[in-house]
Parts: sequence; C-alpha cells; structure tokens
Amino acid sequence: MRLGVSAALVDGTLIDGDVTIDGDSVTAVGVSGGRGRGVAVPGFVDAHINGIAGVDFMTADTDGHAKAAEALAATGVVAYQPTIVSSPPEAYDEPLAAAAAAMAEPAAGARMLGVHLEGPFLSEKWPGAHDPAHLLEPDPALADRLCDAGPVTMVTLAPELEGGLELVERLTRRGVRVSVGHSDADAVAAHAAFDRGACAITHVHNAHRRWRARDPGPAGVALVRPDVWVQAIVDGVHLAPESALGSFLAAGGRFCLVTDAVEAAGMPPGSYRLADRVVHVSDGAVRLADGTLAGSILTMDVAVRNLVSLGIGFPQAVHAAATAPARLLGREDIGGLRPGAGANIAVLNDELEVERTLVSGHEAFAAR
Repeated sequence: MRLGVSAALVDGTLIDGDVTIDGDSVTAVGVSGGRGRGVAVPGFVDAHINGIAGVDFMTADTDGHAKAAEALAATGVVAYQPTIVSSPPEAYDEPLAAAAAAMAEPAAGARMLGVHLEGPFLSEKWPGAHDPAHLLEPDPALADRLCDAGPVTMVTLAPELEGGLELVERLTRRGVRVSVGHSDADAVAAHAAFDRGACAITHVHNAHRRWRARDPGPAGVALVRPDVWVQAIVDGVHLAPESALGSFLAAGGRFCLVTDAVEAAGMPPGSYRLADRVVHVSDGAVRLADGTLAGSILTMDVAVRNLVSLGIGFPQAVHAAATAPARLLGREDIGGLRPGAGANIAVLNDELEVERTLVSGHEAFAAR
C-alpha cells in the first residue's frame, strides 16, 4: 500500500517521495511517482496523560479507554501511557484492572503501552494538583501490590523521602521506569536517584524544588546528565518560552514532550475532574479552585507546533514528540520511520496539522 505522501522524516532527515506499507510494516521510503500530499513522520508517543475527550483515566472503563484512544489518534499519537494520580491505596485496583482489560482488547486508535503511576510516593512540599491527603511515604509492599494489580510501566516518585532510593532500585529491578517528580530533592539526592536507576524527570520546572544558582535541584541535575530524559509540558502555560527553549537546548535529544492532559483536552471551557478533584478550564489553563495548575488541555500535535514556534527545527520537534518518549519507555518498536519499522505513522500538512494516523499499519484517523 502506498501512503500517498510527498516526503517522509527518516531518522531526522526529510526524504522526498512516497512511503509504502505491507501489513504492519514500512517497506520503502522515497518512492517515486504519484502526486503525494503531506509529510509522514513517526507517530507521537505521550508518556504522561491523565485523560482526554471527556475521559479521565482514573474512572475510565473499556469504552472510555477506546474513546480516548481514538481521540489521541486524531492528534497524531500512536502510543500512550495513561497516568493515574495519587489516590487512596484501595482506589487503584479498579483503574488498573480497566487498563489491563483495555490493553487486552486494543481499540482502533492509539495503543496503550502501560500505566504511569504519578504518586502516591510524592513530597508534601510539592503536591501540585495531587490531594495532599493521598500522599504517602515510600512503601515497598504497597508499590509491589500496585505493580501486581495492573500493567504499571512507570512511576513518578520523590526519591528524597525515607526509603525513596530503595524504592527506585526495587521498581527498576521490576522493569518499571522511575521518574523524579513532585520532589524536594536537592542535587545530591537527585544524583543518587539517577545513579540508582531513575531515568527521567517529570514535567521539568514544574512541581519540584526550584533551580537556584547554588541549589539546582532535580531540574539542574536532569538537564546536565546524559542518562536522564527530560519531560516537558510545552503548552505556553507551564513553562515560559525561555524556560522551554532553554530546557530543550540543554537536553537536546533527551527532551521529551508530554501533555499531562486531563479529560478537558478537546472539550470546551468549564469544570471537569482529575480523579477525585474538581478542576476548572479557562484561558487555556487547567487549575484547582485555588489557582494551582492541574494538568493541561495540551495535545501532542499542538506541543510540536509550539516547539517549532520557539525556533526548534521540525525534525527535532518530531523527535521530542515521538522518538525520545519511545526510548524513554524502552520501546524500539515505535518512534521511528524507516524500512522494516512498524507502520506507526502520523501524516502532517504544511501547517503541521494531523491529516492521518496509522497504528500498526491500520488507519486510526483520517481528517475529513
């Protein structure tokens, strides 16, 4: 099957010509003949998203997950990690079981890669939108129970808490990716966490110890370590343009776009839910009643356009939306477009808007 595009982004290089697909794999790029439209790029990967299109992943059933997967495909996302925020221990069982069921019966849209637990082992000093009543000290038994209850692939935690470093090691041994976030770690504690297996920082410059000249905190450490992925919410709300651009310039290929979107993404302004909390959407921001930022209404295609608007090249922006988050999650089967790779592709027009999305060779979205 010919994709019908005019060019493809292959390992950061734009190659003129069409793309051919056989089954779920790319067979050739730069194919001559035909009058294609749009540019094929590796499909986007969102490693941190709480909900979309009226679906909150804390309460979503199988139908809800299917609706979210379709909505994500419309934004160029081919794979994602639903995020569950800090909650009472007994409240995790149902959403984890629902996620497992949704993974067992993949929807027509984006593919779920596993679940990201953002908490509950977070610092009370940096709760962000998390209910402080649900925050707990690191508990190996509880962590094991939660990982056994569903397809947990990532955990955000505060490593400076008592037992935090040991939990980093424990989760890493299980194959779970650990990200530092909602943390008051100083540079020494952050280095220790990354030395012992943590591999990322969650939404850099947001909800963690601030970067100061003699106290760089987790952001300062993550930005200079070549073994740490830097996740960022580039929505024009969470980061000033200079903060987003500076983080990108420091991290380079380790910079990962995430949305941290809530169920209000793709919906009109109003009041919505983030787990058991009410959030309010106005002027492009999501906030608690006290003004605290509570996720976003960002989508990955918009994040790519925002990054490009800061002066970042198109290939580098796509890398941040597709390849970098895929590698963060240890996935080599997504995040690339070349002969022999899986046909997980977004087709963008000249305005970098999504025209089509293919997941494993199947059309998951087509603009009408």
